[in-house]
Amino acid sequence: MAVRGESLIRALEEWAPPALAVEKDPIGLQVGDPGAEVTGVLVTLDVTEEVVDEALRLGANWIVSHHAFIYRPFRHLRGDRPNGRLAAKLLSNGINVYVAHTNLDTAVGGVNDVLAEKLGLEHAEVLAPHVRERLKKIVVFVPEDHHMQVLNAMCEAGAGWIGNYSHCTFNLRGTGTFLPGEGTNPYIGQQGKLEQVEEVRLETVVPESAQTRVVQAMLKAHPYEEVAYDIYPLELPGRSFGLGRIGRLPERTRLKVLAERVKEAYGIPALRLVGDPDRLVSTVAVLGGSGGRYAWTALERGADVFITGDIDYHTALDSLAAGLALIDPGHHVERLVLERVCRVLLEKWAPPEVKVVPTTVHRDPFQFL
Repeated sequence: MAVRGESLIRALEEWAPPALAVEKDPIGLQVGDPGAEVTGVLVTLDVTEEVVDEALRLGANWIVSHHAFIYRPFRHLRGDRPNGRLAAKLLSNGINVYVAHTNLDTAVGGVNDVLAEKLGLEHAEVLAPHVRERLKKIVVFVPEDHHMQVLNAMCEAGAGWIGNYSHCTFNLRGTGTFLPGEGTNPYIGQQGKLEQVEEVRLETVVPESAQTRVVQAMLKAHPYEEVAYDIYPLELPGRSFGLGRIGRLPERTRLKVLAERVKEAYGIPALRLVGDPDRLVSTVAVLGGSGGRYAWTALERGADVFITGDIDYHTALDSLAAGLALIDPGHHVERLVLERVCRVLLEKWAPPEVKVVPTTVHRDPFQFL
C-alpha cells in the first residue's frame, strides 16, 4: 500500500505544529502534492541544487527542509537564474518540499533543544515565549472494570500533564443510567430495559494540540458503544513555547573554555567571540539561526552569555557595553537538528519501505581561512 505525503506531513506537524511558528513564517508544503506517494525522504537545512541531486540519487521524492525554499516572493522564474532552475528541477522530477522552520525551532526536542543539549545546559527553559497553548478539561464516564484502561490510554496519548507531573486525573464514583434503544448493541444491559451501572467520572486536563489524539485513544479504550464525555475550555494558562533556550552550565567556566566547548559540540572550525575571554560564566542562552534581535531578551533573563548566529556589529558593540558576552557559531549549526528529525520520523511514522536520511551535503556558504 502506497504511503502518501499527507501521513508524512501529519507526523511532522504532530511534533512541530504550524501554530508554533512565528507570524508570517513561510512553512508547510511549498512544492508538490500532499497526495503524492512517498518513496524516500531527505532531510536538509537548505534546498539547493546539490541537495536535489542527492535526493535524485537516493530515490527520495520528498525533501523536508528547515529553511524555506520560497522565503522571499519570486518576481520571476527564469531558467537562467538559480531559483528558476531549481524550481524547474524540483517540479520536473516530481520532488515535493515541506518546510518546518520556526515551528521546528520552537518545538520540544527541536532546533533549540538540540543546541542546548549539545552544551549540557541544565534546567533549560524557553528564552523568548511567543505561544501559550490552550488547555481543555475532558470528562468521561467509564464502567469500573475499564477505569484504569481508559485512564492510561488517555494519559499516554498526552492528557494529564501538570508541570512535570503526568497522569494527573480526578476520579469520582457514582451511578450512571441508560436505556438501550432499538438497534443498539450495549456492552452492559439489554434493549428496552433501564440500566443502572456503577461508573467512574474520570476528568483530566489536555492541551488543545493533543485533544483529537486523546479523544481517539479514549474512544478506542472505552467499552461502550456510545461514550458519554464532555470537553470544557479552561482559563488556566497552558505551557509556553518560544524561540531559544536559557539554562545553566554544570559549573562556572571561563568564556574562552565555553567557546572551545561550543566549537567541539557544534562541529565548527571557528566562531566569533564578544567579551572578556577570561570572564567566568554560568547562565547561557542559545538561539539557533539569526538571533541577534534577542540579545536584550537574553540579558533581561539573566544570561551571562548569548550564543546565536549572524550577530551584527552594533548588536555586538551594545552587548559588550551592557556586559553580555556573545558567541556566534554561525547560522549553519542548525544542521545539528537533522539527525533528530530523522529519528522522530523513523520512530513515529516511517514504514519499513521508506528511507528517511539526513543530507550529506552540508554547504555552509562561509569558509574560515
